[in-house]
Amino acid sequence: MNSVLPAATDDAPATAGADSGVASNLSFAQLPLAPATLVNLQQLGYLQMTPIQAASLPLALAGRDLIAQAKTGSGKTAAFALSLLAKLNPRRFAVQALVLCPTRELADQVAQEIRRLARGEDNIKVLTLCGGSTMRPQMSSLEHGAHVVVGTPGRIMDHLQRGSLDLAALNTLVLDEADRMLDMGFFDDIVVVAKACPKERQTLLFSATYPEGIAKLSRQFLRQPQQISLLEQHEASKIRQRFYEVERDQRLAAVALLLKHYRPVSTLAFCNTRQQCRDLLQLLRAEGFVALALHGELEQRERDQVLVQFANRSCSVLVATDVAARGLDIDQLEAVINVDVTPDTEVHVHRIGRTGRVDQAGWAFSLVSGSQMARVDNIEKELGHEIEWHSLSELQAAPGKPLPPPMVTLLILGGRKEKIRAGDVLGALTGEAGFSKEQIGKINVTDTSTYVAVARSIARDALRKLSAGTIKGKKVRVHLLQDKAG
Repeated sequence: MNSVLPAATDDAPATAGADSGVASNLSFAQLPLAPATLVNLQQLGYLQMTPIQAASLPLALAGRDLIAQAKTGSGKTAAFALSLLAKLNPRRFAVQALVLCPTRELADQVAQEIRRLARGEDNIKVLTLCGGSTMRPQMSSLEHGAHVVVGTPGRIMDHLQRGSLDLAALNTLVLDEADRMLDMGFFDDIVVVAKACPKERQTLLFSATYPEGIAKLSRQFLRQPQQISLLEQHEASKIRQRFYEVERDQRLAAVALLLKHYRPVSTLAFCNTRQQCRDLLQLLRAEGFVALALHGELEQRERDQVLVQFANRSCSVLVATDVAARGLDIDQLEAVINVDVTPDTEVHVHRIGRTGRVDQAGWAFSLVSGSQMARVDNIEKELGHEIEWHSLSELQAAPGKPLPPPMVTLLILGGRKEKIRAGDVLGALTGEAGFSKEQIGKINVTDTSTYVAVARSIARDALRKLSAGTIKGKKVRVHLLQDKAG
C-alpha cells in the first residue's frame, strides 16, 4: 500500500500531523497483511484503524523508521505489533523483535497484546524480560528460543551483559513510551541496548511528548525517520472536569463522598505521596469500598495482582501515585480523582486523559485546597478555557453500602509454563462448568499463574467447579482473591 504521507528527506524527519490527510476510518484489509492476520483482527473486533494506526502502519510495514507521537490508549501497541509480526519468520527460533518499555506493567500489557495479534500465526513465542523476577527462569526461557522479547531497559541490559540474550537476528527495535523511559533515567541504558542491535534494522519510536532526549536518540539510532504527530489524542468533550475547593483535612472524606454520589464502577484516585495512598485506602475500606493501592513499597507479585484486579473490574477504586501508575492502561475507566492537584500541568492532563477513551465519556474530579489555587490557574491556561467549580454541598451520598465491583478474580496456580492458555480456561468454564461467555471477563495468563475474572454472582460456583474439574486434562489449584473492604 502506498503511503499518503510525505517522504522523509536526508536532512530532517518528515512530519505527518492530525491534518495530514490520513483517514482514521481506513480498514485493516487495505494493508498488506497476511490473510490469517486479517481474520484474527476481525475476530478481535479490530475493524477500523485508529488515527495513529492509519498514519504509522503503512510506513512501518514498508520498512521505514518512525517517530510517532501518541498517548496511551491511542492504539499504538497494535501499530507497532502488526508491523513487527509481519516481518517474523516463525520457523526461526531467534529473537527477531525487541520492544523496550519503561515499566513491567506496560511490558506485560504490550506482550499480552502482541500474543493476541499473533494468534493467526502458528507458535509465535513472546517473552517478557523485566526486573522484579528472578533471572534463572528468564535465562531458561531464552535458551528455548523466542521470536519477540518485551522488556525494561535495565533487565535487557542484564541479559546482554550475561550473554543470555542474543540479538544477532533482530530486525525490529521498538522504543515504547520513550519519553517516560527518559524521565526515569534510562537514556544511557537505551543507548547500550540499541548499540547491541544490528545496524541493519527498523527502529520504531513511540512517545507522548517530544523532549530533547527524543531528538538525541533519533539522531543516534534512527535512519531518516518519518515523524508522525497526532495531537488530538483525548477529546476534551468526553472528559467532564469538575473542581472542588476543600480544606486539607477534608480531602480524603471528600473522595468517599464523590464516589458515593456519582457511583462510578471503576475509579483511579491519584495521590501525591505514598502516605496519602495508605490513609485514603484505609478510609475507603472502612466505608465499604473494594479498594486497592498501588505504590512503590509493594512487592512485584502484589503489584501484579492489584493491576489485574483493577483492570478486570474486580476492584472499584485504585489509589495510586503517579510513579506507580506509569504505563497503566485501563479500559472502561469511568472516573479519575485528583486527591491533590499536581504542580505539573502536563501530568494533570495525562492523569485525566486515562478516562474518556475512544467512544466513552468519563469524569475527572480535582480536590483543591487554598494553597493550590496557583496550580489551578496554570491548568486553566494549559486547557485554554475556564474550569468548572462545584461545591461539595451539592453532593449527596447514596443510601446503603457502596456498589461492589461487577467481577471477582479467581487465581489458578499454573500458567504458560504449564502450557495453559486463556482459551483453555474459557473452555473449562463454558464447557463442563456450564457458564456463559458473558459471565467470564478478562483472563490474564502469566508464566506461573492465571487470573480469570468471573461475574460476582457465580464466583463461588465457578471456584468449586474449576477446583473439581480439569484444565488440559490436569487438576488445578484455584483460589478466590478476596475483596479488601471493611
